[in-house]
Amino acid sequence: MDIEFVRSRFIKHFDGTTGSVYASPGRINLIGEHTDYNGGFVFPGAIDKGMIAEIKANGTDKVCAYSIDLKDYVEFGLGPNEGPRASWAKYIYGVCREMIEHGVDVKGFNTAFAGDVPLGAGMSSSAALESTYAFALNDMFGDNKIDKFELAKIGQATEHKYVGVNCGIMDQFASVFGKAGSLIRLDCRSLEYEYFPFEPVGYRLVLVDTVVKHELASSAYNKRRMSCENVVKALQPKYPNVEYLRDVTVDMLAEVKGAVSDEDYMRAEYVIDEIQRVLDVCEALKAGDYETVGAKMYETHHGMSKLYEVSCEELDFLNDIAFDCGVTGSRVMGGGFGGCTINLVKNELYETFITTVKERYKAKYDKSPKIYDVVIGDGARKLC
Repeated sequence: MDIEFVRSRFIKHFDGTTGSVYASPGRINLIGEHTDYNGGFVFPGAIDKGMIAEIKANGTDKVCAYSIDLKDYVEFGLGPNEGPRASWAKYIYGVCREMIEHGVDVKGFNTAFAGDVPLGAGMSSSAALESTYAFALNDMFGDNKIDKFELAKIGQATEHKYVGVNCGIMDQFASVFGKAGSLIRLDCRSLEYEYFPFEPVGYRLVLVDTVVKHELASSAYNKRRMSCENVVKALQPKYPNVEYLRDVTVDMLAEVKGAVSDEDYMRAEYVIDEIQRVLDVCEALKAGDYETVGAKMYETHHGMSKLYEVSCEELDFLNDIAFDCGVTGSRVMGGGFGGCTINLVKNELYETFITTVKERYKAKYDKSPKIYDVVIGDGARKLC
């Protein structure tokens, strides 16, 4: 992403002067899907794609915002009932309101922003936008009084209260806390976290986007969450300390096999295995064992496809191609029913893999997948 391009648009659309420039990244999640609401672990990292915003106080009580990518300009006040209609501007307004509620004396400002996080590819462009403005407003108006955890929670609260998306904390957390060359294991129950080295020399991390999204995603998500809760409830009479599937072992699950539906049992089996896989991948990375990391990624895809049943034909097809090409690891990334696979590919196999994916996917579905190479990068920061 080009700072000078963002600056040139800022100068053009405002008073010809410059402000300060801030950035926050999108994210990937190497492993750990549908574990967050089960009290388990996720394993995200910030990437080298994100949002850049130039911001300058304007001496008024209004925010004047220009979306470079959408070529759209919006003005809005900072009061509780002055939110904008434009959906993209609600993210900025929500962050402003949350910062004010945290005691930051946010004043009016001019801003222009742009991003290179692909929309709809599961890399959390919205979290990147929220984190950019939370970090910037904390720096400009709060003298950095708010810690990073609260900045991530401000982004999450913006989604809940101003956008209407009841998301978890992972996306905003990764965008704020990201560190180049490291992934972050986040305990979704305690919010404790630990950095693990991710410097896969000889490998590349590649996302392959199906460019499809199936409509049943939200209702299916709710059903699977309910399945997990059903198993917890079935176990609580005997194990009153069980709060999440995180607290359940495979042996404990077997005890309620006849008391829950086959479907609920399968869903819980996947989650319990997935929580353990995150821990196994962390140990493998400590040892620099990327072959084990890749094997666990394939296990996750199988579990999401056959047990949790949140994959789709296109994702399974891409996973099969990766396996056929000798790719070290591949799995669906995100909630499922479309979106991307994330692939750990040896350098010497990269060109063959990409060529094969494009040819076979186009031949089967008459559309071309999108390919994104990603590198693990730093979190929210001031650029200049």
